[in-house]
Amino acid sequence: MNLRIEDYALIGNMHTAALVGRDGSIDWLCVPRFDSSACFAALLGGPEHGRWLIAPEGKVKAVRRNYRGETLILETIFETDDGMAALIDFMPVKEQAGQVDIVRLVEGREGSVTMRMELVIRFDYGEVVPWIRRTGDGVRAIGGPDAILLHTPVETHGEDLKTVARFTVSKGETMPFTLIRNDARLPAPQVDDPMRQRDQDEAWWKKWVSNCGYDGPHREAVIRSLITLKALTYNPTGAIVAAPTTSLPEQLQGPLNWDYRYCWLRDATFTLTALLIAGYTDEALAWRDWLMRAVAGQADKLQIMYGLAGERRLKEFELSHLPGYEGSKPVRVGNAAHGQFQLDVYGEIMNALSIAHRYQIKIDDDAWRMHCVFLTFLEGAWQKPDDGMWEVRTGARHFTESKVACWVAFDRAVKLIEKDGLKGPLEKWRATRDKIHADVCAHGFDTKRNTFVQYYGASDLDASLLRLPLMGFLPANDSRMVGTVEAIQRDLMKGGLVKRYSKAMGGGQEGAFLPCTFWLVDCLVAMGRSDEARKIYERLLGLCNDVGLLSEEYDHSEGRMLGNFPQALTHVALINSTFNLFHPQKPLNVARPE
Repeated sequence: MNLRIEDYALIGNMHTAALVGRDGSIDWLCVPRFDSSACFAALLGGPEHGRWLIAPEGKVKAVRRNYRGETLILETIFETDDGMAALIDFMPVKEQAGQVDIVRLVEGREGSVTMRMELVIRFDYGEVVPWIRRTGDGVRAIGGPDAILLHTPVETHGEDLKTVARFTVSKGETMPFTLIRNDARLPAPQVDDPMRQRDQDEAWWKKWVSNCGYDGPHREAVIRSLITLKALTYNPTGAIVAAPTTSLPEQLQGPLNWDYRYCWLRDATFTLTALLIAGYTDEALAWRDWLMRAVAGQADKLQIMYGLAGERRLKEFELSHLPGYEGSKPVRVGNAAHGQFQLDVYGEIMNALSIAHRYQIKIDDDAWRMHCVFLTFLEGAWQKPDDGMWEVRTGARHFTESKVACWVAFDRAVKLIEKDGLKGPLEKWRATRDKIHADVCAHGFDTKRNTFVQYYGASDLDASLLRLPLMGFLPANDSRMVGTVEAIQRDLMKGGLVKRYSKAMGGGQEGAFLPCTFWLVDCLVAMGRSDEARKIYERLLGLCNDVGLLSEEYDHSEGRMLGNFPQALTHVALINSTFNLFHPQKPLNVARPE
């Protein structure tokens, strides 16, 4: 039986990431660029598709987990009748190119605990069973381009296409296990001292966290979210992956299963804001530079998402041999939404870079020329229907939020010309901005219900409308926004959480969307309704799992997380809402940059 999504914790090293279950299993491993074939895929199938389990052999009385302070080093403590043992998992941050290490240390804490290790190595999403041969201190598995070395002093043996071991750890003892993936053409890599690596990692994370500029309420949640964002960063390029997983379902046993191992442009504003307000300028600069490289090219060819090095071809296909997480099919690799036309990305880019500009990451001549090209394209394109920010596959419409994002693009350009002296057709862009604003208010607003709607002429609501005051389109206390927020709270809110839209889109029902609920918190703060906002915020924090992580969605009826995990956008929204509620200098997502 699968663990629940919230039963997993994240480890990573800015090159790759893995999910570790409460039972001591590593069921998901994404190697460099998150898309290589060396992948344990038990979350999408079963243990036969890949797993690395280290756990007590007998009955476990209690399990508790935590990260070692403000780090990404995970401790899982197992208590049995015979004693207590801790499993310490991490991925060394000082990674060599093309090599991935996972270190697992089994420490005896009390008495003596008999442990079992079971390693099921499968490549190419569980399809390839590698050849395995014994080495001096472990085994090496090779299949196609990939090789994995297991190094440990514990004696192992083969059993039913698995590598297994049985050992006992007593108080004061430590049994190390190091798993290294590298190129099969190369010699087996050298293995570093795992205890020294642990100490180096702990020091590295503590130093990185020391740069955080937030010291208010719920600092622990902010720090954990920042560490998660850092872990989801691909260090060679500065890109931030939306989530390290694919096909964890938005609807259990349903078809809403998507590959999130890519970078979405729409997340740029929130991500940049979260990093900058927390004091992480270097990471924000790297993200900005990735953005500039990724979007280079023709304005009409702009994509909504890219690979971690800026790749554009993200062809989607299905893995029919995998049954999916709890029977949720199909399992997908790639994302066909990369070919959708979504107007909002142009506004997201302009907003992100204008925010960075205010934090002294200045818009240079090349960036400004790019803006001008995009805006020239938008002068005609803003009136076209698009696929909307939720990437639904039901056809193009005149989505209200998309039009507002076009307004943002021109508004930020006008501000940069007015305030910073950049050169451009000010009067033309100002007129276009005002035309879009009037168009949205005329066609995207339902006067009878006193609410903005999902798309022109619709009666449906959409939680993306909560972004209107956050982007500065209207003041939060404007009567039209007050009516919109009230309508969303009435019709899209259930169990204290907000759903994305009122009707099923994309072939199934889904859970509440956690970033949207944080956007509601931000709107309420901007309206001066901080007490109400704080209650919803506390409800959201209560959904974090035992190590402070959140997924994309939540099923309140089942009381469990849904969607890919952990979700960068959710943790970005958590950081921004925390600053909005508790920091005297609010972040820039509650008002347009002046």
